[in-house]
Amino acid sequence: MTVEELKTALFALEPEQKKAFILDILPPLANDAMKDPAFLMQLMPVFLGMLKEKGIELQQLVQLAAMFGGKPGGGNP
Repeated sequence: MTVEELKTALFALEPEQKKAFILDILPPLANDAMKDPAFLMQLMPVFLGMLKEKGIELQQLVQLAAMFGGKPGGGNP
């Protein structure tokens, strides 16, 4: 399957299916991305742009992360 075919299939999902997919696939994809510092530098502006588009400031994100104990998935010990 090509990247374009994957994108077409993903965009065809219902909003709740898209959210479930993101939550399911993001952690393993992030593990791969974290191994490549150059890719992280490409990803950061995309992530920050998404936040800014929704009116979320980086400081708010830091505060939110602190509320969740800074753990992925919001888990607390």
